[in-house]
Amino acid sequence: MIDFSTQRYAFLALASAALFGLSTPLTKLLLGHAGPVVLAGLLYLGSGLGLLLVKLARRSARVRETGAAAQTSLQRQDLPWLAGAVVTGGILAPVLLLWGVSGLRASTASLLLNAEAVLTVLVAAALFREHVGLRVGCAAVLMFAGGVSLGWAPGAAIPLSPHVLAVAGACLLWALDNNLTRNIAARDPLAIGMVKGLVAGVVNLGCAVASGMQVPDAAFIAAALGLGAASYGASLVLFIVALRHLGSARTSAHFATSPFIGAAIAVPLLGEPVTGALVAALVLMVAATWLLLGERHRHDHTHQWVEHSHTHSHHVHDEHHVHAHEGAEVSGAHAHPHTHDPITHAHPHLPDLHHRHPH
Repeated sequence: MIDFSTQRYAFLALASAALFGLSTPLTKLLLGHAGPVVLAGLLYLGSGLGLLLVKLARRSARVRETGAAAQTSLQRQDLPWLAGAVVTGGILAPVLLLWGVSGLRASTASLLLNAEAVLTVLVAAALFREHVGLRVGCAAVLMFAGGVSLGWAPGAAIPLSPHVLAVAGACLLWALDNNLTRNIAARDPLAIGMVKGLVAGVVNLGCAVASGMQVPDAAFIAAALGLGAASYGASLVLFIVALRHLGSARTSAHFATSPFIGAAIAVPLLGEPVTGALVAALVLMVAATWLLLGERHRHDHTHQWVEHSHTHSHHVHDEHHVHAHEGAEVSGAHAHPHTHDPITHAHPHLPDLHHRHPH
């Protein structure tokens, strides 16, 4: 049985995964016309430009009776976290991934991306002290088993091919990116995604042009920008919102469903076979997702006094946001600096902004 009160944001992570899953088989087609660095630059530039257009459209159309902001803007103290996320996940990881995809079947590359979830769980637990329970750990093991069943290359001089290692390296960089982004997930996800996309896109394209790589024609550029806006830009915004409510380990574990989408599309689109390894990996990944969605976590815990700003609503059953506003009461989602008084209580929760306590 799924507890939708705590797991509802998992469906944002799953939607993010679906959008990103579309990109793997489609980039396989695009790689026939451009190199990995050029394509990575165009995909991220499309992500940044798409989110920039959305942000400008929202700003011009915004009409609010209360004047309350819906999101919290990026602050100066957020810049180191954002810079780290841009370098690891926006600049380096896409180039490694696309080079790896160029030498693998798209369905295999798609399912290998489950390593990102496993590595994110390990980094979250080891470096960022995020609580990872037994179900999440078991789900990570199942995901790892599915990835190994596809990535292993028996009979080769080196058991794991360089292209497989490149995809694994991209996954490690994205694991760092996910955990760095978690620390700024309370900020405006459109702004985070826009900055990440624009900076990563400009840097990668600049490197490509400086090294003499050929820039494709206008039709290819338009296709890559459009794919980047959907599979990278919109996907990233949904991912950041899920990070805010689920933590990096669980959000990334749900995001591991993206290879299912990529593999399913690659079979009819690229004529790739449905192998026994692919089916076995699919079964393992579905079991892992079931474990995650069925997680329930409840215990007595204490909130210390804190002042911060993030998007929230005043729900009847939300003890964390019982505070007054200057002037008229605000309804709906809004963001402003507010304080939380110390409180000890018990309720189902996940490691969201208010529940990153030790266990």
